[in-house]
Amino acid sequence: MSSTNEQTRPSSTLTRAGALRVPEIVAAFWIVKGLSTALGESGSDFLVTSMDPQVAVVLGFVAFVAALILQFRIGRYLAWTYWLAVVMVGIFGTMAADVMHVVLGVPYPISTGFYALALAAVFIAWYRTEHTLSIHTVDTPRRELFYWAAVAATFAMGTALGDFTAYTLHLGYAASAALFAILILIPAVGYRWLGWNPILCFWTAYVITRPLGASIADWLAKPAHDSGLGLGDAPVVVVLGLLILALVTYLAITKSDVQQPLRRDIAGREDPALNR
Repeated sequence: MSSTNEQTRPSSTLTRAGALRVPEIVAAFWIVKGLSTALGESGSDFLVTSMDPQVAVVLGFVAFVAALILQFRIGRYLAWTYWLAVVMVGIFGTMAADVMHVVLGVPYPISTGFYALALAAVFIAWYRTEHTLSIHTVDTPRRELFYWAAVAATFAMGTALGDFTAYTLHLGYAASAALFAILILIPAVGYRWLGWNPILCFWTAYVITRPLGASIADWLAKPAHDSGLGLGDAPVVVVLGLLILALVTYLAITKSDVQQPLRRDIAGREDPALNR
């Protein structure tokens, strides 16, 4: 689901917008995104079981806020700060979903529905304010705020959804992972061969990567009596962290996922080609 190429116009009719703050959607994006969702799941579980859960949640929130502050201060896409923010959102988003179920006793179907409504509210507010949900237009602090609010909601909802299929529907982790692997093919096929809306396909796939990655991480880490392989959260975190580190290093060096700046006409309107 790579983005379409930007259409160009004579330079005399164009003005530059702010720097884009999110990466181009290339294959590496989906790989690192999938690894980060899995890391968020195992990382959260490791922290809340290796220390006082309340301390773990506070630390997760602090790291989450610090990573986002750093990302906003950079004011443009930089592989290191962007993916650090994604990983921290993944860890804290998992904690938020788990707190709602474990601490507050909210059933997984209700917590999944709650976070789905929260995500819908973010999308509605984003669209009404900016008139697009395209990541090709995230070039201002306000648009970036909407973007990260949507990302956080997808992580929380995806965590609850993965637990819903694994526990409430009794599918277990492996079957849940297989289910979400099939589901994520739907927007991919729709975009590639059926001409579906690219923005809708992107966000649908983005949401599904969360329960897919979380289910795989739990399947690898959890003990056999919980339908896992029993590798443990810590080893899974280390392996996933090293893979992410290697890929982000590659992206930081090659800059192969850096988007081209937005172009606008002399009236300040965005090029419609960038919103497809």
